[in-house]
Amino acid sequence: MLVVASLFLAALVTGFGFSSYHASAFERDNPNTGERIDIGGYRMNSVYVPRPKTADLPTLVFIHGASANLLDPLVAFRSKLEGRADMLFLDRPGLGFSDRGGPQNAYPDGQADAIAALMKKRGIKKAIIISHSFGGAIAATFALNHKDMVAGLLFLSPATHPWPGGIEWYYRVTKTPVLGWLFATLIAPPAGLAAIDKATKAVFAPNPRPDNYIKETSAYLAIRPNAFRNNAIDIANLLDYVKRVSPRYKEITAPTVIITGDADGVVLPEIHSRQLHEDIAGSTLLRIHNLGHKPDYIVTDLAIAAIETLAGKKRDLAKLATEAEARIPVLK
Repeated sequence: MLVVASLFLAALVTGFGFSSYHASAFERDNPNTGERIDIGGYRMNSVYVPRPKTADLPTLVFIHGASANLLDPLVAFRSKLEGRADMLFLDRPGLGFSDRGGPQNAYPDGQADAIAALMKKRGIKKAIIISHSFGGAIAATFALNHKDMVAGLLFLSPATHPWPGGIEWYYRVTKTPVLGWLFATLIAPPAGLAAIDKATKAVFAPNPRPDNYIKETSAYLAIRPNAFRNNAIDIANLLDYVKRVSPRYKEITAPTVIITGDADGVVLPEIHSRQLHEDIAGSTLLRIHNLGHKPDYIVTDLAIAAIETLAGKKRDLAKLATEAEARIPVLK
């Protein structure tokens, strides 16, 4: 028994050392480029790009999806929009370089409140909210609970409605108090290192993932133990949350555009985007053939045209969607 206990302890120490080393290495190799601001007992990290006098768009706030950080939308949009608007790219609570905060931040409404508090700290009174994937549930909640701060909504492959089949087993395991900590600490870092290339390609499929995507977006930050566990808890809580909140989406009155792909195997468009479109009166749904889960990267120009539309500019989104569809690269 003593031998077994000693072996277990040795494995635990080795695993913890491996995780600590790589977590430190991930942060050393991917240093924070944002600013951490106290919003009431904990700090939210963000990159703020101020507007010049020549800006022609209102403030834009970007909410990233699961297993990501602020660099995901920043890499996709900043270079194409800089000079046209002031922009806020943020790390959601517990991801990237943002603190987790209280237990309320394990749910989209807590995270929506955190984003509202950060916007106020930044002096942002109202903005077009651009969200991807898991961020869609937060953006929809933001529109319900902070409607006076919303100038428009752009949903990119949103996760907003109840879905059949539940969640993957490792999210349930990671959510549990003790076993979850052990799993996130001992299993997630080495498994994540081995799987990240394939996993990120799967998120883009059937479209090609940019070759430099992992490096430019600091994707390795998501497999640090604390970030991995926070992300897993977010996902594990989402299904029950949207069951409770999605009936309220009919209350959303902000101008809304939804962009989704018919080849999205991560967040099924018939369950989420279609129902969200039906729920929000006057919304525009653009469903793109052969597009996977990353419209922010694959049809960025269409997303920007949608932002322009939400800002009151005249854009033929249906025509632009057809043109974007014709240009979409598909892996053979």
